[in-house]
Amino acid sequence: MKLAEAKAEFIQAWGTLGSSWGINRTMSQIHALLIVSPKPMSAEEIMDELKISRGNANMNIRALMDWNLVKKQLIPGERKEYFSAGKDIVEVARQIAKERKRREIDPILEVMESLKKVEGTDQETEDFKKVITELGDFTQKVESTLDKFIRSDKNWFYKTAIKLMS
Repeated sequence: MKLAEAKAEFIQAWGTLGSSWGINRTMSQIHALLIVSPKPMSAEEIMDELKISRGNANMNIRALMDWNLVKKQLIPGERKEYFSAGKDIVEVARQIAKERKRREIDPILEVMESLKKVEGTDQETEDFKKVITELGDFTQKVESTLDKFIRSDKNWFYKTAIKLMS
C-alpha cells in the first residue's frame, strides 16, 4: 500500500470513528489529516485534500480549535493561517475525554442534582427519586473515572489499559 492510499484510508477510518462517537465526520477527517500531516496546513490545503467547501473547512477547523485539538500556527512571511494537530494519541484521547466530560457529563450531573429535589412522598415520586439517584451515582462514577484519566500520565493510562485487557 502506498503512503497516499494509507493516509486516505486512515482519514476515512478516523472520520467513521468520529461519527460513531457523535462527532461530525468532516471534523474527524480534518483532525485525522492534520494528525498525519508532517507540517501545518492551510485551510485551502485542507479543502483540496478532503474535497470540501471553504465554509465546511472553516466551520470544522473552528470546532476543532474549540475542542483544543487543533492549533493555529503563524508561519513567518505567510499571510495564510496554518493549522496543526497534536500527534500524541494519549494526549488527543485525554483532550477528547476532557471536552466530552465538559459538554456531556457535567450538564447531566447538574440535571440529576436538581431532579433529586422533586417534591412528593407517594410511591411514584419515591421510585423516580431512586432511579434519579442511581443514574446520578453512575454518572458520578463515570465523571470520576474520566477525571482520573484526564489528570493521569501516560504510564497510568497504559498500566490501567493493560490490566483491563488481562
